[in-house]
Amino acid sequence: MFRRPGDKAPLLLDDGVAVAVAANDINCLSDVLSSFPDVARNGLGKAYATEPDVSDEVLHDVVGVFVVAFDTRHGNIVEWFAPDDLDINGIEFKAMASGAHRTTTDFIYFKRGAFFGLASFEKLDVENTSERGARMKSVGVLTRSYSLLHMYKVFLQKQVRHLLENQGSYGALSRFYQRKRSLVYGASGTMTEVDLGYEPTLCEGLPQMEITHPAGCFSQFLNYFGDKIFALWRFALLRKRILFFSQPPIGVVCFRVYCTSTLVAHVHPGVDRSSALCPPQFYVNIADIDSIEKMSSYVACTTEKIFENKLGLYDLYVDQQNLRTSKLRHQKLLETNLADRIKFRHLNDLRSKSQLPGGSCDADESWFTSFFMAQNTQLFKELHLAQTSETKILGDDHMRRAGLDPLADKPFVAELADVYGIDIVLVNDGVCCAR
Repeated sequence: MFRRPGDKAPLLLDDGVAVAVAANDINCLSDVLSSFPDVARNGLGKAYATEPDVSDEVLHDVVGVFVVAFDTRHGNIVEWFAPDDLDINGIEFKAMASGAHRTTTDFIYFKRGAFFGLASFEKLDVENTSERGARMKSVGVLTRSYSLLHMYKVFLQKQVRHLLENQGSYGALSRFYQRKRSLVYGASGTMTEVDLGYEPTLCEGLPQMEITHPAGCFSQFLNYFGDKIFALWRFALLRKRILFFSQPPIGVVCFRVYCTSTLVAHVHPGVDRSSALCPPQFYVNIADIDSIEKMSSYVACTTEKIFENKLGLYDLYVDQQNLRTSKLRHQKLLETNLADRIKFRHLNDLRSKSQLPGGSCDADESWFTSFFMAQNTQLFKELHLAQTSETKILGDDHMRRAGLDPLADKPFVAELADVYGIDIVLVNDGVCCAR
């Protein structure tokens, strides 16, 4: 199909990207990608697909704090919050996941309206019969962007323990809100933290435009899914609806949501950031059904098993390491092909080369996101080359240079061209079909 009016052409990189990926050379790959102004300015290895732009002024990022508790008679309740006009409707079900009573500690990332939240949950065994032997609370914060949530994780963990042991003691939370955590862009363009009140848990080398992930988060993501990661990549790049299911604890699954969103975060480094690529919703529950059924693209996680039977809510359902599509026509997107196995081997090689003894801690971020940044950009380069050619033909050579299987990946490329409005003609073994 022809490009829609107003669509911007995918960024073109020189052949250094393909060479770097093929040679498993992360240093060369970084040099090539950093030569583009937007990439150099934002930094390699940063996921910014759905993040709002940030100006050079102080941002009052925190919009509210709250405490959620489990009441044996009323269920989840909002126990305390600030400011007084904070809209807390339904937040008690965001901050305390369904089934949380089965675990002792957890953390939950979520999206609520225009804001993002992080809550720390803990269950404390008590002898109080009125509480049925267990006291459960979540302490959380709402902010304007998820990129800053990591700054509050340790504070929230300390506060939930404090409130479990000292009920009604909200002084520290109130003071925290009054200070309003802020983020400053200095003259150098780097971000600095203001009035943290505690020691940062991230090593200084980690990019600040990331949510906190544990050491080896991306390695664990790769190890967990293996070459199935490229099935996730295809669905994410096609702007599908991806839903992860897990019993509590849900925190680690929130990280899988985040990792999945980074698979496409750098598709267009020189184009406006698109909230339609693979927007992370993080934790969702049954109260979110009405809102997510209106979304054409998202990646989220849930502890609610009822979602599994609602096939109209998702395109890909991920239960542990089992990936299942809701539509038969998407089944081929799940199949691992030879090109996937080659890319998987290259990705593992890049990981090995980047994690040398004494290496900086941000290498765990850059080897992963830089690989997909190069992969995606090379793919769109080949599509653009075909579209701008006289014949508009995308042949086997284009597919191979894009790291794809000329036969097995044809349905994927055909749909990709439709989704992004790229006018090409697919050719394979002398047979062609216009898209």
